[in-house]
Amino acid sequence: MNDNEIGDCLFECGLKVHRALGPGLLESVYETCLAHELAKLGLDVKRQLALPVVYDGITMEGGYRIDLLINGQVVVEVKSIERIAEIQRAQLLTYLRLGGYRLGYVLNFNVPLFKSGIARVLNGY
Repeated sequence: MNDNEIGDCLFECGLKVHRALGPGLLESVYETCLAHELAKLGLDVKRQLALPVVYDGITMEGGYRIDLLINGQVVVEVKSIERIAEIQRAQLLTYLRLGGYRLGYVLNFNVPLFKSGIARVLNGY
């Protein structure tokens, strides 16, 4: 499955979760439900994946955690905040660079309209 197909599945599953639960819950609730919906589609979903940070030859284990990694390709940061700010996009881009991933999404479930809570971030473009 390519990145865009994964993105389409992610949107549909996120929308399903948002319609069922609405805004205002903890990020961990949305993350768990979203991972469940993606797994039901047969996607490989890893949650809270710890990855090392390598700097100047030093490896720091557990330097950061990815909320969701889908099919080893797409990184997802789940949020429940007022709005997505540039810092969330920048954080995701850092995760993409450090992990060598090309595509990621910030999904903010604390919005009235789900599509307004999505930010797509590309590494290297």
